[in-house]
Amino acid sequence: MRKLPINTPRPSNTASGLSGTQAYHDSAWKHVSGKARYIDDLLEPEGLLHAATGQSTQAHARITAMDLDAVRAYPGVVEVMTVNDVPGHTDIGPVFPGDPVLAGDTVEYVGQPLFAVAATSHRAARQAARLAKVSYEPLPTALTAQEALAQKLFVRPDHTQLRGDPDTALAEAPHRLQAEMNVGGQEHFYLEGQACMVEPTEDAGVFVHTSSQHPSEVQKLVAEVLGLAIHEVQVEVRRMGGGFGGKETQAAPLACISALLARKTGRPIKYRMARADDMVQTGKRHDFYNTYDIGFDEKGVLRGADIMVAGRCGFSPDLSDAIVDRAMFHSDNGYSLGEARVVGHRCKTHTVSNTAFRGFGGPQGMMIIERAMDDIARYLGEDPLDIRKRNLYGPGRDVTHYGQKIEQHLLPEMIEKLEASSDYHKRRAEITEFNKTSPVLKRGLSLTPVKFGISFTAQHLNQAGALVHVYTDGSIHLNHGGTEMGQGLFIKIAQVVASAFQVDLERVKVSATRTDKVPNTSPTAASSGTDLNGMAALDACEKIKQRLIEFAAETHGVSTDEVTFKNNSVRIGDQQIDWADFVQQAYMGRVSLSSNGFYSTPKIHYDRATGQGRPFLYYANGVACSEVVVDTLTGEYKVLRVDILHDAGQSLNPAVDIGQIEGGFIQGMGWLTTEELVYNEDGRLLSNGPATYKIPAVSDTPPDFRVELLSSSPNPEATVFRSKAVGEPPLMLAMSVWSALRDAIASLADYRYSPPLDTPATPERVLGAITATKDWAATQLATSEKQTSQEA
Repeated sequence: MRKLPINTPRPSNTASGLSGTQAYHDSAWKHVSGKARYIDDLLEPEGLLHAATGQSTQAHARITAMDLDAVRAYPGVVEVMTVNDVPGHTDIGPVFPGDPVLAGDTVEYVGQPLFAVAATSHRAARQAARLAKVSYEPLPTALTAQEALAQKLFVRPDHTQLRGDPDTALAEAPHRLQAEMNVGGQEHFYLEGQACMVEPTEDAGVFVHTSSQHPSEVQKLVAEVLGLAIHEVQVEVRRMGGGFGGKETQAAPLACISALLARKTGRPIKYRMARADDMVQTGKRHDFYNTYDIGFDEKGVLRGADIMVAGRCGFSPDLSDAIVDRAMFHSDNGYSLGEARVVGHRCKTHTVSNTAFRGFGGPQGMMIIERAMDDIARYLGEDPLDIRKRNLYGPGRDVTHYGQKIEQHLLPEMIEKLEASSDYHKRRAEITEFNKTSPVLKRGLSLTPVKFGISFTAQHLNQAGALVHVYTDGSIHLNHGGTEMGQGLFIKIAQVVASAFQVDLERVKVSATRTDKVPNTSPTAASSGTDLNGMAALDACEKIKQRLIEFAAETHGVSTDEVTFKNNSVRIGDQQIDWADFVQQAYMGRVSLSSNGFYSTPKIHYDRATGQGRPFLYYANGVACSEVVVDTLTGEYKVLRVDILHDAGQSLNPAVDIGQIEGGFIQGMGWLTTEELVYNEDGRLLSNGPATYKIPAVSDTPPDFRVELLSSSPNPEATVFRSKAVGEPPLMLAMSVWSALRDAIASLADYRYSPPLDTPATPERVLGAITATKDWAATQLATSEKQTSQEA
C-alpha cells in the first residue's frame, strides 16, 4: 500500500491509520491520476480476440431459422458459436435455472444473446454480430407487473408473511385507507461497463479477469459450461469501476461466453460490452407495483395492514426470490404495522431479467409504507412527521410482521436530534407561510427514517474467509473474499488488520481477490462486505497473534497476559521490541506467520413455511430531512437542502462512510426523480444511453448538504470493532426528497389532499400530480359552495 497522509491526527504513542481514523481510500491517487487498472486497461496478451453476441429483436418468440453465414464471412471473424457448441451446462442461472448462456429455440426478451462471435477487433465482432438472418414466430408477451399478475405469470411462487389477524384489525379500525403505486426501476450505470478477459491455461483450464462482485460464482459457472472441475478455473478481481449490484450475477454470462470462445479458439478472449448493449442486455433494479390497505386510529397509529408488493422480475428468476423477500421484510421500514399481512409476487415478464441493485428490494418495499404515512397525515390534517413518530417501533411495539424483535430503538432519538439540528419546525412554519403567498413556486419539507436489515437473507451466504501473511520485515499481506468496487472495502479491512497488530496502516498490503487464495466466497453485497470479511481477517490475525504471544511468553519467561501489541512494537514484560525485529525473532523461532480466517454470522434464521424468524443480525438506521421547491407551472423542481444523521456504529473510517452516505443518497435521489426506464410496446428499451437516461449530475447535488454520523453508537452485536454496515441504507434516505415533493404539491390543496406520485417523480409526473391536486381542490371548493348555496 502506498504511504498516504492520514487525515485524523493521532497521539504520538499510537500507530497510524488504525480503525476509526480517516485513512484515504487505498486507490484514491490511482483513481484521480488514471493509474488504477480496470479490465480494459490490462495489457492484451498475444493473439487476443474480441467477443460480441447477436441479439434477439423480439420480446417473446420461437426461432424458426438462423442463418449465420454472413457473420462467419465477415473480415476478422475467427469463430462463431451457438448453444449447440457448449460442451457443458447450457443454463447459467445463479440460484434457480432459467438463464441460458445462449438462446435455444425460444427467446424471451429483446437483446437476448443468440450466438457469440470472436473476431480480431472489438468493432469487427460487433459489426459481424449484426449480420445474422433470424426468422421468428412471435409469441404472446407480458411486459409489466400488472400484466403478469393478470396472466398469473411468475418466475417463483409467491410468499406471505402474517402476524396476527389483519382482516379483523382492518375491519375494526376507526379509519381505513387503500392505495396503489408504481415504483420505477433503475439502471446501474456503473462507470466501467461489463467486461472480462479470459486466457486459456494448461489442461483446458482458464484464467478469468472479471469485473464481478462474485468471483466464486463466475468460477463455478465457467467451470460448468466448459464441463470442468471448479479447480481448473481461476478468477481474479482487482477492482471494479462501480458495481451497485449490477455485477453480482450479470458479469458471469460474459465470462462464460468468453471462456467458451477461448476453449474453441485456443486464444485469449476479451468481452467488453458497449454501453448501449450493456443497458439492453443486463438486468436493472426491479420496478414494483405495490398496494396497501391500512387501518389506523384517531392519532394515525396503525392497527392493521395488508400490503402487496409485486416485482417485475423479467424472464428468469435470477435473484428475484430474495429481492422480493427483502422488499417484504422492509415494507414496514421503521414502523410497527400492527396486525399485518405482507404478500410478495415474483412477476415474469418478457424483459431482461432484473437483478440486484443497492438495497436489493428493500427500497421498493419501503416506498409503500412511506406513502401510507403521508396519506394518513393528509387524511387527519396533521404533520406527516408526527404520524411517522407515533408509528415507530418502540417498547411494547417491537416485533416485526416477520417475527424479529427490534432490540435497539435508535430512530426516536435520531429523529429528535435531526429535528433540532435541521430546524425542522421553524422551517415548516416558514414554508407554510411561503406557500400561502407564492402563487407559482411551492416549497416542501419532509423528514423520513430508514431501518435496514443487515445480513444476506439467503443464510448460507453469511460467511467469509481471509488469508493473512506476516513477512519477516514486518510487512503484512492480506487477501479476503470481498471485492473492491470503489466503496472502500479494501482500506477498511486493511485498517482492521493494522489495528489487530497495532502497526501503521502502510505496513498492510491488500491484494486482488482471487479464487485460488480464498475459496467459496460470497458476493460482495447486502452491505455485508466489511462485516463478513473484516471479521474473517480479524480471525486470521488473532490466530497469528496467539502464536506470537505464546512464543514471546515462552522465550522471555513471562505470562501471556504480559505480552501486548502497541505502536509498531511488542511489549513483553518490561521489554519493548520493535515489531519487525520481533517478527524476525518469531520466524527464527519457527513460528508460523500465516493463517487463514473464517467467519459466519450468528443468530440468523428464517422459516419460509411460517414466514417468521430472525433474518437479520441487526439493523442500520438513518434519518434525512429534505427541502425542495417546485414550479407548479412546469413540474420542474430543485432540492434546496438536505440534512442527514446516519448510524454507522463505531465507524471504521468516518471519511469513507460519509462518502458512502453522500453517494448513496444522490443515487437514491436519481432513482426516485430523474432516472426513468422507458420501454416501447414491443418490449424494446428506449432509454439505452446517457442521452435518454438521466442520472444525477453534479448540479443536482443539494447546494446545502449536511451529513453527520451518530456519535457514541457502538453496535450491540459483535461485529468488527462494533461497526455497522453503511453501503446500502443511505440510498433510502432519498425517500425524503420524494416525500418533500408530495408535501410541496399538497400545499395546493391546503395540505388536505395526498397527491399520487409514482416514481421516478419526473417533472411530467410532478405536473400530473399538480393537476390532480388542483382538480381535487376545485371539486372540494365547488362542493362547499354548493352546500353553502343550498343552506342559504
